[in-house]
Amino acid sequence: MTGTLSSGSVTTRLQRIAELARRAPGVALTSLSHVIDIYFLEEAHARTRKDGAVGVDGQTAEEYAAHLRENLTSLLWRFKAGMYQAPPVRRVHIPKGDGTKTRPIGIPTFEDKVLQRAVVMVLEAVYEEDFRACSWGFRPKRSAHQALEVLREGLMKMHGGWVIEVDVQSFYDTLDHGHLRSFLNQRVRDGVLRRTIDKWLAAGVFEEGSVSHPDEGTPQGGVISPLLANLYLHEVVDVWFEDVVRPRMKGHAFLVRYADDLVIVLAREDDARRVMDVLPKRFGKYGLTLHPEKTRLVRFLRPPYLAGPKGDGGVSQPGTFDLLGFTHLWRRTRRGGWAIQRKTAKGRFTRALRRVREWCRMYRHLPVAKQHAALLERLQGHYSYYGITWNTEMLKRFRSEVIRAWRKWLDRRSQRSRMEWPKFYRLLERYPIPEAVAVHSVYRQQRTRGPKSRMR
Repeated sequence: MTGTLSSGSVTTRLQRIAELARRAPGVALTSLSHVIDIYFLEEAHARTRKDGAVGVDGQTAEEYAAHLRENLTSLLWRFKAGMYQAPPVRRVHIPKGDGTKTRPIGIPTFEDKVLQRAVVMVLEAVYEEDFRACSWGFRPKRSAHQALEVLREGLMKMHGGWVIEVDVQSFYDTLDHGHLRSFLNQRVRDGVLRRTIDKWLAAGVFEEGSVSHPDEGTPQGGVISPLLANLYLHEVVDVWFEDVVRPRMKGHAFLVRYADDLVIVLAREDDARRVMDVLPKRFGKYGLTLHPEKTRLVRFLRPPYLAGPKGDGGVSQPGTFDLLGFTHLWRRTRRGGWAIQRKTAKGRFTRALRRVREWCRMYRHLPVAKQHAALLERLQGHYSYYGITWNTEMLKRFRSEVIRAWRKWLDRRSQRSRMEWPKFYRLLERYPIPEAVAVHSVYRQQRTRGPKSRMR
């Protein structure tokens, strides 16, 4: 290749790294960190979220940006000289599932986020050439909705199949550092990058006034954690399934993985049971444990056309499975056939509604206009993710429950002034709640493209 990796714009440098990785598959790259200079860090700073929670040092993005060039120059020198000290991440707990359990989230300092973003940009250029098509999580130009659509289309072409729903217990907390380093050794051996990654793995966790240093895991919530998780499961699952498992199957099989959420679809029951038997051994080999109840084999074959919606005529109904917050199930279409439809998973629906109710309770003292604006943001966020084809009924139900929760806590703002339903309906005329919208509806996309596009 002409030129050096350190010359040209940031985009050009990343393209050169990608080209180098593409030309030398399986070869460990030893010289990558020199592409990171002050301009590279400025681009990393621009790509870093500015509205996130603060880390252990309490420094905000605005405070860091007040002396940006000075701070980035110091960061660059410490990074290149090996003097950078990775601060511990601040741990917080957020509700998980139905709210009875919590998930630990690690919050790095803002400066740590900037450096992690710069390292991720370099590593991404390398590993995007290696990652398989079955991986969808936290990758450029890939999304959860694309993964869901690939899963649905694959199942429809197979007329259903046997689905292995895989649940890895505490993946981010049990990720083995030794195996992770061995995976990195296969592709990245740049001393500066590897030394910095090791510092992040050993940085420790700050919680309840003390710092602990776990021997395994990577804090979920860090900028670099999703890429390290993808790399780990790329070697543990993706490569193994694509190169070892699938060629040995008698029927069609495919994998869909989004970070540590994954399902394996197989056309034949005997293939599915063979894979199901070997899965715990494969994950256990790399220090991971599968949840004994949540990891299950689901019969997801398309019902016969003569079978009714409840499986009359002695035909057993297929099961259901969850992925990325949606429950997948077979349902009748308007024309009488069967199609795979998806609805908001029960746990996700309950958790989202609980958050809205709690917000209405905590902030019922705010002016109605501010409450209305905040509720619109929450509804729009819910519609933006869960607004897919055939999920309109769950969206309508969520909207209805949000309206009921808002009226309930407006009614309790004062003992003297009651918010009866007639009065609340008049308030809704002034502050309307938008109707449920399937943002990702395939029918809307077809209307937008027009008949010629559909013909193509």
